[in-house]
Amino acid sequence: MSAAGASPRILLPPEGEAARLYELDASRRRGGYTALQQALALGPAEVVARVKASGLRGRGGAGFPAGTKWEFVSKAPDPVRYIVCNANEDEPGTFKDRVLMEQNPHLVLEGMALAGYAAGAREGYLYLRSEYVRSRERLRRALADAAAAGLLGDRVLGSEFSFRIHLFIGAGAYVCGEETALLESLEGRRGEPRLKPPFPTQAGLWNRPTVINNVETLASVPFIVREGPDAYQALGRDGQAGTKIYCLSGEVARPGAYELPMGATARELIFDHGGGIGDGRSLKAFAPGGAASGFLPAGKVDVPLSYEALANEGSMLGPGAVIAVSDRACMVDVALNLLRFFARESCGKCTPCRVGTEKLVTLVEGVQQGRGEPGVFSLIQELGPQMGLASICGLGQTGYNPVTTGLRWFREEFDAHLVGRCPAGVCVR
Repeated sequence: MSAAGASPRILLPPEGEAARLYELDASRRRGGYTALQQALALGPAEVVARVKASGLRGRGGAGFPAGTKWEFVSKAPDPVRYIVCNANEDEPGTFKDRVLMEQNPHLVLEGMALAGYAAGAREGYLYLRSEYVRSRERLRRALADAAAAGLLGDRVLGSEFSFRIHLFIGAGAYVCGEETALLESLEGRRGEPRLKPPFPTQAGLWNRPTVINNVETLASVPFIVREGPDAYQALGRDGQAGTKIYCLSGEVARPGAYELPMGATARELIFDHGGGIGDGRSLKAFAPGGAASGFLPAGKVDVPLSYEALANEGSMLGPGAVIAVSDRACMVDVALNLLRFFARESCGKCTPCRVGTEKLVTLVEGVQQGRGEPGVFSLIQELGPQMGLASICGLGQTGYNPVTTGLRWFREEFDAHLVGRCPAGVCVR
């Protein structure tokens, strides 16, 4: 749901329209596929130029400029190219892509078609996590309706451009959210990350040049093509381009998906739109970009939720999943819960991640149970960054953040556990 009073909604429909916008007729009444019609008149190079000029950055976590990625593939010497939509949304606290695919699937499909036209691809694959049953149903219907209307398939809208989209259902592996592990899975192999370079824009799906964007990124493109890059940039704040769907979860009164200007603050999201912390409790901490971003203390609540501002705080925007933690929680317990998740989801391909995540779980379990040695925190703070330097993909490169940021901002809680005391009264002795 979008927040009342937010800037123009280019991704999430107004509440009254959301119930039926997955239908083609309703989508077209709201401007669906007009950007695709416009693009066919503009030409591929102009579409790439508009996306580059808009400042759109990947909304899946890495923040790489979308137009630059499209340009790389459009200029590849290999004539066979692919578009891949990453809908394997598995980061704890993230659900924005599910909302988009359920409420506005044609916006996502139009974005894929625009990417295909711009990059010179004739086929696209939408990689969807298996747990998203409603998304799967609505995407299948949307694909069939769009093909029947001549919006996908051969000779799109009567033009020389042909583009087919295939829906691929993943098996629920977190690591397949990493783009090269996703490609391995699409090709029928175990989902494990590849060494880079080469990058997918050079050698992606079946070793062909491939654009990989996530759902929110592709859904942003129709507005850019239709209204122009300046209009998109104007939606953001302080030099940030466009809007962002922020997922808000945890101990808040109104959790949900909120489309706000890129660069809105955590205070606006948690308190103005999310209704603040319930049950008369106060905010202790928040994860600004999902579990992998770690935590910031409540005193940082006025930080803009943008790539640069969060990087300056030693954190990251990631997919924009804000998890609010109240003063009733124990940060040792919260960190351990997330560390266990990353240890379970490690694919095991590289030793630093496979061994490192398990070792962190063992060390923090010892702290929680009052068995940690005095030097344990130095070991944790050394082990985490070493994992980050030596791991192949983002799981090992960031999976230690819940505990290292916990130690940075909430050291007194960790120290108390070493002497057998949990200040929040959460950990059982």
